[in-house]
Parts: sequence; C-alpha cells; structure tokens
Amino acid sequence: MTTKFKVVIPARYASTRLPGKPLILLAGKPMIAHVCDRAKEAEAEQIVVATDDSRIFDVVSELGIEVVMTSDFHQSGTERIAEVAQQLQWQDDEIIVNLQGDEPLLSADYIHRVAKALFNSSSAKVATLAVEINTVEKLFDSNVVKVVIDKLGHALYFSRAAIPWDRDGFAKQHSFISNNIYSRHIGLYAYRVGFLNQYVNWQESLLEKLEVFE
Repeated sequence: MTTKFKVVIPARYASTRLPGKPLILLAGKPMIAHVCDRAKEAEAEQIVVATDDSRIFDVVSELGIEVVMTSDFHQSGTERIAEVAQQLQWQDDEIIVNLQGDEPLLSADYIHRVAKALFNSSSAKVATLAVEINTVEKLFDSNVVKVVIDKLGHALYFSRAAIPWDRDGFAKQHSFISNNIYSRHIGLYAYRVGFLNQYVNWQESLLEKLEVFE
C-alpha cells in the first residue's frame, strides 16, 4: 500500500539569530526552495508552506508551491501547522510531516520513513526518528537530544543528558558505547491531524521547560 502523507513546512521570517533565514540563497536558490525539493523527493501527496510573512509568501508562490498565511502569534511551528490543517479542513486520520523551513539538507528518505512509520501503525498518533549514537562526544553533548526506546520502538523519554546512565560501563573507560542502546533524536515528526489538534492545546510540562526542547 502506498504511503499517503502531506508535508507542511513552517517558515517564519523573524529569527533572533538569523532574520530572513528561509530566503537566504544557497547555490542560487532560497533555502525554502531546497526544503520544498526535499519534500518533493519524498513523494508527499501535498506540500504546503506555512508562513506569517508576505516576503516568504511571495517567494514560495513564485516557486509554484502551495503557501498559507498563518497567524503571527504562534509560539511554535507545530501550532502553525495545526492552523494550516484547520484552514484546509484536513481529516483527523490524515498524516502530516512537520518539515522545518531551515532543513535544506535533510534526507528525503527520512521524511518518507517517518511518514511510513506512522502510516503502518494503527495505534500511534505521532512518529519521530532516531539514530544510534556511536561516539562518546555525542553522548555527552547537551546539544544532542537523546531518546530512550523500548523493545517495541516506542519512545519512553527524551533528554539532553546521557540516558540511561550506564554506571558500570561509564566506569570502564567508555566501553558502554558498543552496547547499541544510545540513540540520538532526529527532530522530524509525523502527526495524525486529530492528535495534532489536541496536542497544540496542551500545556507545556515542567520536564519540557527544564530540558528546553525547541
């Protein structure tokens, strides 16, 4: 069965570190154009850019990509995507991949994989990706988000810390790294629309605030 999914690309102009980032030219094309190319390569059935800025809207329109103007009060790309789903009246069981507008080098295979993982699960409402951590540096790097996964592939907890804490392995000059239990979270998500509409109304938890996931 063919995996059916949509890609929504949240792209805002305002940025504390790099204003106008989606429109920066890379190899002669705006960054947002490269991101749209990755969505096309992943064979998404529909690609929508969600923005709150007319400059991005105009550039994306010229690319021939569907673009939706959204509120400028959203606190996250996820909230922006939820508004798109509401504006376009997507059904609760449809799958959306959240592809950030500043990820021009993200593999199209990753996009398809995260959508397929959710498509093939009758019970899951959201899916994400992780890869094995195979260096000590990454394990103890707080900029690398770790995820603990159970035997069924379900995420149990996300953290910037080195978890689980291998007390004996850590004491043996990093021999722990060969046990294949440490995973790095790839910040790519697929949601079912019904879940997304619920999720954006949840309050941020204390753990989210402490870990500072963005």
